[in-house]
Amino acid sequence: MTRQRATQTMKPATAAKKLGVHLDATPAEFRDGVISREELDALQADPPAWLRELRRDGPHPRPVVADRLGVSISGLARAEITEPLTTAQIAALKEEQPEWLRRERNLRAEVQREEARLRAERAGNQGAR
Repeated sequence: MTRQRATQTMKPATAAKKLGVHLDATPAEFRDGVISREELDALQADPPAWLRELRRDGPHPRPVVADRLGVSISGLARAEITEPLTTAQIAALKEEQPEWLRRERNLRAEVQREEARLRAERAGNQGAR
């Protein structure tokens, strides 16, 4: 006798985060319901027009904005950027190259170099055992 598996569902905010889109920009039918794992998989496999448009033009959530600008989410906060940005706004910031953006990109690069150094050091120590 096999047990029937319960359908796994998630809140719209969780699904939007997994899809990399800003919840408030999604259609009402997406925001007002619950999303099953199967529905999420279908959206990822064959995104509808609204999802493709949001991914292309935004507004984008902070993790996407930070990634596209090459800074950390903390760097966005330090620059007092708290609102979602569109692709056009991100492109304008990249073109302007404000001081905060240059500083945060340099900081992120330093952090990544240090993390790589520590990983290499740990890998070297494990090989010596």
